[in-house]
Amino acid sequence: MTKITLVEAVKLKSILKKRIHELEDEMRRVAFTTVEKGNSPVKGLRTLQIVETELDEVRLDSRVLDRLMYRANIDNEIEFQVDQLAIVEAIELATQLRAKAQFYKELSMAQKEEIQYGYSESTIVYRVALFEPEDYRVKSLQAEKDAHKLSNLINAKNYSIILDFDDAKYF
Repeated sequence: MTKITLVEAVKLKSILKKRIHELEDEMRRVAFTTVEKGNSPVKGLRTLQIVETELDEVRLDSRVLDRLMYRANIDNEIEFQVDQLAIVEAIELATQLRAKAQFYKELSMAQKEEIQYGYSESTIVYRVALFEPEDYRVKSLQAEKDAHKLSNLINAKNYSIILDFDDAKYF
């Protein structure tokens, strides 16, 4: 059996998804035809059964590839900030770091103090930040750096992981 890297598997997974949709569309096209009353339908070269069989094969390959990718993402680890993380956990952490960076950016754009209009005609009301916006700008930049670093470590690891999968039908 040939082998592919986890990086290739990720790309192949998107190719298989696209192929499944294409075959489903083809099944819809070959399943019906229009004929005049009394005439026999003309069948194309690819019958519904042929396309259905091919679709089942691609779906099987997709499931097998999923299993191999999930197993690889659980069994393989990377080191990040003195922690050993399974790839699946590292992927989630990178997503969380990006969300954290975005939220911290929002906080960093806050005014330290701003007047609030419409609360009272006679009393001046202020909205006061109970934090330093500049601190959150710095934290945002750090979270973004950490997310990039972690993503690079994940990508590097994905190039080193080999899966037993024959991709000859698709590449």
